[in-house]
Amino acid sequence: MSRLSSLLALLMLIPVAPAHARAEGFTVQTPATSVAARSDRRPVAGGVHDPVARKTFISWSGRYEDNHVQSYDHRTGTWSAPVKVGEGGSDAHNYPTMVQAPDGHLLVFRGMHNVELVMSRSPRPRSIEGAWTERVISRDAATYPMPFVAPDGAVYVFFRETSGDLDPSVPTDTRPMRYVVSHDSGKTWRTSRELTGHPFVIGSTSRADNMNEIYIGQLRPERDGRVRIVYTLAGGGPEGHRHDRYHRNVYYTWFDPRNRHFYSAAGHDLGTQVDDADQEQHLKVAETPLTVPGGVKSPDYIQLVGVTAGRPFVLWFTGDPDGGPLHNFLSRWTGTRWETREVARGLRTREMEPLHGGTTWRVYATTQDGAPGVRTFLVRDGRWTADAVIPTPKPVQRIELITGFRDPARVLMSGASSARDVAIADGDIYVAGLKR
Repeated sequence: MSRLSSLLALLMLIPVAPAHARAEGFTVQTPATSVAARSDRRPVAGGVHDPVARKTFISWSGRYEDNHVQSYDHRTGTWSAPVKVGEGGSDAHNYPTMVQAPDGHLLVFRGMHNVELVMSRSPRPRSIEGAWTERVISRDAATYPMPFVAPDGAVYVFFRETSGDLDPSVPTDTRPMRYVVSHDSGKTWRTSRELTGHPFVIGSTSRADNMNEIYIGQLRPERDGRVRIVYTLAGGGPEGHRHDRYHRNVYYTWFDPRNRHFYSAAGHDLGTQVDDADQEQHLKVAETPLTVPGGVKSPDYIQLVGVTAGRPFVLWFTGDPDGGPLHNFLSRWTGTRWETREVARGLRTREMEPLHGGTTWRVYATTQDGAPGVRTFLVRDGRWTADAVIPTPKPVQRIELITGFRDPARVLMSGASSARDVAIADGDIYVAGLKR
């Protein structure tokens, strides 16, 4: 098949919104132009809305992955200039994630890849102005920080530990999940090891297939305090120990900050640690082959999780064995088991949000070919339909729903850089929302 024929086939498989729905209701702002570098950020904690200050705060990675923040004043409809709050060390893993502590201060976290978990704190509550302070809150070979604030005000940061960097005798593909907790708005911290007695909270150390790396695709806090988590495994496979050679399977769990226990979709209480036996018996959503289809890690690093009518569902995608379009799947918990079906092809699902009290979800996706713009889709009762197309002048790389958003600042969309080299930062920063 020729390159043109492959592209045409790909485009035919992407559900296209009706012409009248394109960009309907959405407005797009560009707070910063030609500043975004390549980033590995997951769809977690990209920004927050402060109803007291009537401002929205966002965070993003610039050149060399340096961490920046900006604020939007809803009274004036204007954006501040970017403020640099931390060095990124030229590593795409060191992206900023942001929460607002109960005392009003903004906290930005980055995982200095496989080394430290670093926190930057705003000098004043409800503001990004002034000189931010910085401190290391964990030296446990931390990567991929995923923060949230529990209903009781506790600030959690989940992160992945690269165990071999702490103990050289541990294989490189042993990388479980841990967390740290603060009950005083980030002033002091305790580790999951101190709180639970376990060396990790999700993971394994001795799988026969060496798939002992956890890749959380998304962590989604809910108003009732539950934290929904979807993840996949990675590792060296049967050939031996190697970091991230293969991906395999999709798993779902939820975390209760009140007792720090994990639960399955069926309600099994797994206690304060999820091990391999737990995930295989209670948490597996879908089984996928231990292969690299079409040269693509599969399932992808990003998976999405939500709940409707009290039952969880996840969206995820895989590569094609022949190098063709990506395959997009929707898995739903029926009350007794997981049901999975393919809903689209050629899309990279990036983020989603609940609508109408959670009976419907809007999915934000980019196309496999990296074209500009964001396609949106609706999921209701397991049905997948095309919705609006949000136009952007340049391609989008990452999308995060802004915590507690207020339109027109609903989602943060980081533009794709033209190169993998983090010294090149020419992507735009977009914020989209509904017109007010």
